[in-house]
Amino acid sequence: MRVFLAGATGAIGRQIVPLLLADGHQVTGMTRSPERAHELEAASAQAVVADALDVDAVRTAVVGAQPEAVIHQLTAIPARLDPRTIERDFVLTNRLRSEGTRHLVAAAREAGATRLIAQSIVFAYASGPPGTVHVETDPLLSAQQGPKSFRGTARAVEELERTVLEASGIVLRYGFFYGPGSAIARDGTFARDLPRRRIPIVGGGTGVWSFIHLHDAARATVAALAHDGPAVFNVVDDEPAPVAQWLPALAQALGAPRPWRVPTLIARPLAGSYGIRSMTRLQGASNALAKHALDWQPRYPSWREGFREGLG
Repeated sequence: MRVFLAGATGAIGRQIVPLLLADGHQVTGMTRSPERAHELEAASAQAVVADALDVDAVRTAVVGAQPEAVIHQLTAIPARLDPRTIERDFVLTNRLRSEGTRHLVAAAREAGATRLIAQSIVFAYASGPPGTVHVETDPLLSAQQGPKSFRGTARAVEELERTVLEASGIVLRYGFFYGPGSAIARDGTFARDLPRRRIPIVGGGTGVWSFIHLHDAARATVAALAHDGPAVFNVVDDEPAPVAQWLPALAQALGAPRPWRVPTLIARPLAGSYGIRSMTRLQGASNALAKHALDWQPRYPSWREGFREGLG
């Protein structure tokens, strides 16, 4: 199959390219960086340099590749995230999720692509009753809900998913990434901050996170090429876990001291409303549908062994 991969040199794109090539697909990877284009060519993929926010450049790139499938992995997430500046830090990523998605979908249609897959996030669900583990039919946060600093992201995610599903595409709601190339890796920002105890457990640490190793997310993405849309899948591991459980385990895996606990009221000025929600109110998600429909199993069923063995 001829596959066009937008965001081919990002953290997950780099994992997807070799899997596609190993399966015999012809891969054209789009990147903003001429230097990174050489990486794609060295891996035996075709490379095209284009700005995803330039509608004409995207059209030229996609139509020129004549793909049967288009995979959207466009983000511009900073290496170091500060929950207090999340609104500012995600402006470009939100544009890629809204404008960039529209450009890709229009170009894919013009090129005659019959498969469309796009990256979304699993941590944008609206809160349910305590203990909720979200499934794909649960509602997402609207632009009027949740922390003010997250509303731009909520709006962009809503637009991305609507645009892709209206084009009969597949939306993959990934969990929090870990593994080489992510913030949660041996050379990532968590590995630098946890030894300095800059990431505490806030309140009771009751926010529940769903994780996925980057390689497992890439394998699910390639598996989705064989599935008809429209469809939505949570791509997460088997064990959603509260911060109070997974953060000390991550610190131990990285050889860092056990994180401190900080009362919510004290943490609020430093963590902001988004950080407080992530630490105390976030809810996990189920991967049952993805495992069944995509015939996919994560190599790391739990972050427990993933943190021990898969951080790089």
